[in-house]
Amino acid sequence: MKHADPKQSLGFLLHDISRLMRRDFNRRIGGFELTQVQWRALAHLARNEGVRQVTLAEILEIQPITLARLIDRLAALDLVERRPDPDDRRAVRLYLTCKAQPVLDALWEQSAQTRNAALEGFSEAQREDLIAMLIRIKTNLGGANPTADPQMFQPDLTNSISTTE
Repeated sequence: MKHADPKQSLGFLLHDISRLMRRDFNRRIGGFELTQVQWRALAHLARNEGVRQVTLAEILEIQPITLARLIDRLAALDLVERRPDPDDRRAVRLYLTCKAQPVLDALWEQSAQTRNAALEGFSEAQREDLIAMLIRIKTNLGGANPTADPQMFQPDLTNSISTTE
């Protein structure tokens, strides 16, 4: 089997695109008091409010102790609160506070600007096709891991292709 050109390798391209989008986004949010990992935690929490802390750590692919410190900082900023899990007294569930929404709104706007820069020159139909194909890849790979959190692989089309958010 012939080896693919790394410049045309799906894995390399997705990794490079992700890195470049993170870099652009980080440049845009430079004035915010949040790190990218804090922003990611807030964004995933907005999609999965009430999630267990350990599950959020799995979604973010970080160690639970690392997430605990991150949540400590977000709680100190009054953006996240921990509540006891009614089904397991050892576990906590995470919720956004009312102060989190304006922060998320501002960060989503910066995210939309990064996305629009990345998709410049694409028609609306091409954008929709691209998102659909990426969701299919995500679903294909998510189905290969039966122990993964199902929420991690549910497509969320909110904010995915909108050019005005």
